[in-house]
Amino acid sequence: MQTVKIVVTGPFNAGKTAFIQTVSEIDVVATERKISSEAEKVKETTTVAMDFGRITVDEDLVLYLFGTPGQRRFDFMWEILSEGMLGFIVLVDSTRPETFREARGILETFHAYAPTPYVVAANKQDMEDAWDIDDMRIALRLPPEVKLLPCVATDKQSVKQVLLELLFSIMEEIEAGQK
Repeated sequence: MQTVKIVVTGPFNAGKTAFIQTVSEIDVVATERKISSEAEKVKETTTVAMDFGRITVDEDLVLYLFGTPGQRRFDFMWEILSEGMLGFIVLVDSTRPETFREARGILETFHAYAPTPYVVAANKQDMEDAWDIDDMRIALRLPPEVKLLPCVATDKQSVKQVLLELLFSIMEEIEAGQK
């Protein structure tokens, strides 16, 4: 059986925990803590170490999903979680353009840790104030070859599509390396 470690990263409140909870076949191991800072009271809790979920694609393939903390004060976990990953997803909240620069920085950081395949998922595309995918590509300075995918982290089909696109990229890289 092949296991694939995938890291789900992105800014604070982008939807990483929800993304993993939506598809995990096990109860997600979450390290959530109450938020004490009033400035970050967008939600009640935040991930402080990681989220962990698992999804069996078929009898030969299991994905281990590791969600990173989104707050910079916990970024010491990023390098630890990136070890051994075969790919990563940068989740970006389409309704919060003020986080786009931070998302770009996170993408660059993870790509520096391990130059593995990655995709960018534009979360909350079901919201009325979500940015258009093409506009997000420009704002995030993503070249055309980088997959920027619409996503709704609470919709199982949407999350599966993002994971499949990343898996396709991982398989392409493995096949190219075998030539």
